[in-house]
Order: sequence, then C-alpha cells, then structure tokens
Amino acid sequence: MGRDPHRAEAMPATIELADVFRAAGPAYRADGAGHLDLATRKVMAAIEQCRTASLGGHVEGCDACGHLRVAYNSCRNRHCPRCQGAAARDWLAAREADLLPVGYFHVVFTLPAEIAAIAFQNKAAVYDLLFRAASATLTRIAADPKHLGARIGFTAVLHTWGSAMTHHPHLHMIVPGGGLSSDGTQWVASRPAFLLPVRVLGMLFRRLFLEGLAALHETGTLAFFGTLAPLADARAFARALAPVRRKRWVIYAKPPFAGPKAVLAYLSRYTHRVAISSRRILAFDGANVSFRVKDYRCEEGGQARVMTLSAGEFIRRFLLHVLPRGFHRIRHYGFLTGSNRKAGLAHIRAILGTPVPPRSTDSEPDARDAATDVRGPCPCCGGPMRIVGAFAGWYEPRGPPFRPAPNRACTP
Repeated sequence: MGRDPHRAEAMPATIELADVFRAAGPAYRADGAGHLDLATRKVMAAIEQCRTASLGGHVEGCDACGHLRVAYNSCRNRHCPRCQGAAARDWLAAREADLLPVGYFHVVFTLPAEIAAIAFQNKAAVYDLLFRAASATLTRIAADPKHLGARIGFTAVLHTWGSAMTHHPHLHMIVPGGGLSSDGTQWVASRPAFLLPVRVLGMLFRRLFLEGLAALHETGTLAFFGTLAPLADARAFARALAPVRRKRWVIYAKPPFAGPKAVLAYLSRYTHRVAISSRRILAFDGANVSFRVKDYRCEEGGQARVMTLSAGEFIRRFLLHVLPRGFHRIRHYGFLTGSNRKAGLAHIRAILGTPVPPRSTDSEPDARDAATDVRGPCPCCGGPMRIVGAFAGWYEPRGPPFRPAPNRACTP
C-alpha cells in the first residue's frame, strides 16, 4: 500500500514560529508598509525578539562545578507560543482551587461565516458581543425551571482560528454540571450526560447576538471597509443578515470530563493557546512553511494532514488573530466571578460535603525556588544553578567572576 503524501507524520518539532518571523518578517513588513497597525508590529517584534539577547537576560552558575549558562528573557506577549506555556501553568495553579467535585461540560458557541467577516473588521465590539450573548444564553436557559433551574458558573475562552489559521471566532466554555438553587441553599445537579438542550441554546443565542449586532450598527459602533463597505447602509446591513436569521446556529456540547484532572488538562491546552504552536510546524525552507492541520471532513473527525503556505501567507494568517489591546479573552461568569468567588465556592463545597482540594505543586513553573533563586540542576554535574549575573538588552552576556565549590569537578 503506497504512502499518502498528504498525511502528517510524527517528527520532532525543531522549527519555532519565531524562526519564520525572523526570516520572513522583514519582507512581510516591507510589503505591508502603511497597512500594518502598531499593535501588529509590536506582536511581530515581540515574537522575533523573544529569548534573544535583544531583551536581555541573566547568567546562571553551578554551585558545584562552576558551569555557566546564559538564559535570555521572554517577551511575555500573549500571542507568543513560547511564553504561553509558563503563563498557562501559572493560571492553572490559581484556578485549581476553583474545581468542584462534579462533572464538567465543554460547550462551544460559534459565529456563522457571514458574521465572522464583520467580526474581523470590528474585533473589540463583536468579540465582546459574542461573550455577552453566549453567557446570557447559557445563564438564562440554565435558570429556566423547565431545564436546569439553577444559577450556574462557567469559564469562557475566546478562540478566533481554525486549524489552518483561518478566521473562525468561537467560544469554548467549561461548565460545571449543575448550579445553586434560587435561594442558594441547594446544589441542583444536571443529568449525568446532559447539561442543556443545544437547539434551545442555539435559538436564543442567535436572537441575542443579532439584536446586539443591530444595536451596534444603529449606534455607529461598527466600521466597514473594502467589500463590506456597503453594509454601512442600514438596509444593506439588514439584507446581508437575513440568511443568518433563518439558518440554524449550531451549539456544540461535549460529554462531561472524566474528573477534575481531565478538566485541568483541557484548560492547559485551551486557555493560553495561540493560533499555532511551534510543534505543529514541520518544515520551513525560507520561502514556504509546512505545518500540521486537522481535516474535519474526514469521517474520523480531525484527521491530521500537512498544509504548505508561503511564508508571507503563513504570517498573514497568524496575524489575523492579534487581539485588541486590553481585550480579555478569558472570562468567568456566575458563581465564578467577583471578589466573593472563594466564599461562594466554599459554600458550594459545604453543600456537597466535600473539603477544599489541596494545592498541587506539579503546576509550579520551572521548579524554581524563588527564595534561594535556584534555577534547576546543572546540565554538567547535576548541582544547583543560581543566578550570578544579569545583562540588559542588546548587551553581550558576560559572566561575573565565579568560583565553584572546592574539591568538586565537572564529570565529563
């Protein structure tokens, strides 16, 4: 049986997103001169400079053998795949105490393609409307006595991409399987494998979102450019939305997770994800980028294949997903919001008769001891590494005078 050249094969991820940006970014900026906004340019610069001498860094020294190691600073930009791993671990450590001993559901709210084009030209307004309409939909249907009849809490995460990095705005929601009764004295549990009717959710979400979108248009909040410019006219806007008013808006709900650890594993993959991770990049020859995507047309769903794009098109697709400055892409609702969240969760645990879970140490980043500034084991002899010097951006790193512990030698 012949080999399928379009099937993705497992191989080590040795190419970073930053490599593509450093090699092809200057040409992309030159071609887009006058069209790239400042926020986009800052994201490109941050990814290119992340963990390089341009951002400065520090020198680590081994207490035992005197081995020196240079570590460069991270850019800490939320669009950088290198930086989001540590950010996700820190966030998860803070969220671990919020987990309840109940089943959790995964619910996805997706905007139709006709709306996605409008959303791209009005990111802040339409993405915020997506959060508001989806959260109101879930809260109202859950509170209805005909369905769950409870006040729920949930976390929503915005994603704006598909597997091929095309623009595809949608919300992932992590929802505990139940909520508080109207008087707050009882926990109302959902059915084991069913949270809320998705068709009812879809109809209400469609109505709330389109009402909100029409209100944004009436107040002049929305802007339209290029082929969408005619939509500035109210009648043209109404005609354009007529088809989506009649179509079914699909809400997807996955079965519950298998316990709190599965919830944390899911959150670690989704909360701080960017449009593409470096491990999905398979090849880059300076002109073209090949990366792994999922083909959802396959019956198995999400079968892997390889897509190849020019470096410029690859960068363009990635930059489609730069968020407006200050926009919050992770939001909490219901009993997971506000300064009383901890007290509210403690109250729910008291109702359920379960103690507060102990804080795990597995999610602590880099296993570093902040008090003594230990930076992990020495790659040469296994002794403790400590910071022995620092340097500012663009300076050549230089270790200070450093004496290893006596009578200890580095093993060859």
